[in-house]
Amino acid sequence: MSTKSKTSAELFAAQALAMQVKKELTTDILPYWIKRMNNPEGGFYGRISGEEQLDTDAPVGNILVARILWTFAAAYRIFGNKEYLEMAEKAKKEIINRFFDKEYGGTYWSLNPDGTPLDTKKQIYSISFTIYGLAELNRATGDGKALEYAIKLFNSIEEHSFDKEQGGYFEAFTREWDSIEDMRLSDKDANESKTMNTHLHILEAYTCLLRVWRNPLLEERLRNLIEVFENHILASNRHLRLFFNDNWECNYETVSYGHDIEASWLLHEAALVLGDQTVLERIEKLVPEIAKAAEEGFSAMEGMAYECKDGHMDKERHWWVQAETVVGYFNLWDNFGSQEGLENALMCWEFIKGNLIDRENGEWFWSLFPDGTVNRKEDKAGFWKAPYHNGRMCLEIIERVQSYK
Repeated sequence: MSTKSKTSAELFAAQALAMQVKKELTTDILPYWIKRMNNPEGGFYGRISGEEQLDTDAPVGNILVARILWTFAAAYRIFGNKEYLEMAEKAKKEIINRFFDKEYGGTYWSLNPDGTPLDTKKQIYSISFTIYGLAELNRATGDGKALEYAIKLFNSIEEHSFDKEQGGYFEAFTREWDSIEDMRLSDKDANESKTMNTHLHILEAYTCLLRVWRNPLLEERLRNLIEVFENHILASNRHLRLFFNDNWECNYETVSYGHDIEASWLLHEAALVLGDQTVLERIEKLVPEIAKAAEEGFSAMEGMAYECKDGHMDKERHWWVQAETVVGYFNLWDNFGSQEGLENALMCWEFIKGNLIDRENGEWFWSLFPDGTVNRKEDKAGFWKAPYHNGRMCLEIIERVQSYK
């Protein structure tokens, strides 16, 4: 959608939002990670508690480091700040020197604080994030080694995880790529062989990789991933189904509103980067429908709820869900001309500012409980809490608004 179709009032509101999130990103989010999570002995610390206590004994997750890599590489690409590049390159070295399995390929799930392997399982979700970060660093700097390792990881996923019969990808393996009994990302998940979450982040990673490496097999697999969402993951009500067996059968009714709204714009991005007009036309019909389904969990004053399970809505407001809500609704305005989308994005940002940003210590709290109190039980930084969701939200808004000039 061109800027000619946008009113001056809408453009002014979007530009004001971009200025605010730029300040949040550059003076709050990124400095927190540079100052608080850098381990002077090498690599990164594994955790800071919700009470702001550094845990030097915490394991360091591959997902955490890969997300740090993506965030700081993308920030460097947009701003050119050398301090951001230093963080990205440090994360790249950790991945190549410590997380990458030189014998069997893929990456380890976690390291001990001293940098030695802790859990050596191969979780495809985690490997996908590593591709995402490495590809973004190559996009930002032309780093050939980053692209080399992104391609190695892509080949490992394709060799070991791709389901040649039913399409899509299997969830997890042992270090040696054998079958593993517990395939779950966390104890919140069902122990199934295929999940929406992993497919969403393979899609995200392959989209980023395709920006810098126009490979025929990669194009084919990204097209297959989009079709997997169309044919298996998206339900008739346009919510995402979450857990599947080998044959794409799903026996779960849980709705994840954050993943709904996140998928609405990530699927659109994938179709745009793929560049197949037929695929893009199909997806652009679905994007507003998926976002509309997610709206079931959205409140103008309270942001986006977490999920609905067994008919019960969990109204805890998680940091990552709010970040994805801003981007998803902004995309509806940016590419589909939805004034309501812009209004929802702005309202969700106001909710974030008033409730989730830690004005005293920096970064964002994990969530706001349904009773309105801040969740300090969960991490401020850690295995599952990185600068990726909130950092990416800021970067997406900044970069989109820059294109209007």
